[in-house]
Amino acid sequence: METMKPTKPPIGTGARKTISAGQPELVTFDPLIEQGSLPLACKPAVAGVSLADWGWQHREQIESRLCRHGAVLFRGFGVADVAEFNACIDAISGGALQYLFRASPRTQIDKSFNIYTSTDYPADEKIFPHNEHSYSPVFPLRLYFYCDTPAATGGETPLGDTRSLLRRIDPEVRDQFARKKIMYVRNYGDGMGLPWQTVFQTQDRQEVEAYCRGVGIQVEWKSGDRLRTRQIGPAIVRHPRTGEAVWFNHGTFFHWLSLPEKVRDGLRAEFSEKDLPQNTFYGDGAPIENEVILHLQDAYRRSMVEFPWEKGDVLLLDNMLTLHARNEFTGYRRILTAMAEAFRSAELEID
Repeated sequence: METMKPTKPPIGTGARKTISAGQPELVTFDPLIEQGSLPLACKPAVAGVSLADWGWQHREQIESRLCRHGAVLFRGFGVADVAEFNACIDAISGGALQYLFRASPRTQIDKSFNIYTSTDYPADEKIFPHNEHSYSPVFPLRLYFYCDTPAATGGETPLGDTRSLLRRIDPEVRDQFARKKIMYVRNYGDGMGLPWQTVFQTQDRQEVEAYCRGVGIQVEWKSGDRLRTRQIGPAIVRHPRTGEAVWFNHGTFFHWLSLPEKVRDGLRAEFSEKDLPQNTFYGDGAPIENEVILHLQDAYRRSMVEFPWEKGDVLLLDNMLTLHARNEFTGYRRILTAMAEAFRSAELEID
């Protein structure tokens, strides 16, 4: 089994306005939300600018603004379909990653591209704020979204600044997690959550064991072809580009108190805390106090801003600097997602 691997970047789409030295600026940058730092909106200043071509030649500019703002919304470029979205990812980030060690149900759009539907949860459910794959020893630094079809109502993807989130967390809580870290316990094959074959994208137990061994995950096979994994990860890490300390973990998102209320009580009645599809503990195995999780939930929620999607939008997140969530919605909604630039959390731990 392979870890996340990027696809080969193309030169660009080439079908629209070409870019040459000495031309006036072809795009503008402005905050999308008044008095807000994210997302920063990037829009074409003239008609016919190809986002893939422009992005290919302005990677450093995009990187600089992304590190400052945490999120850039490319709007008005007329990104028409999945293939053009994939070309943008190739151009700006060198290719999309395969979705491995999965935690949510998603559908791959086309076998040619590592592009997936955003989480396939019912429309009436909100998804709590989180950083993509922050539970995983290997995670993407870059996260992309593409709006193919906005919902009739709702369906926003709220965003939040992890630097702001860290400031909102009680220093005693923050310091305790920094010392103890976080233990993630996941169970597969008990009739709830994703089966291990989906999570690891294989039917072979030896492949699962090899992957887990390579990234520091403990494997425990249970009766009936069921699996439990345990791993310990940091709560706070240092950003590889900015050097900032950021709150980056799934300690709140995976905790049983963050489950939707309508499913939480049923799961708690059927499973112990260690047997839930996913749950979190302090790194020494001790339960995280309910009041601590409630405090963290409040800090996450107060960090968020939101905006309505428009068809053709491409949203690029620095996955360490920016949280994302999902609002409930009505009507048909098709938001696609992709990940890029793999990093290991163990290499970013703060001593």
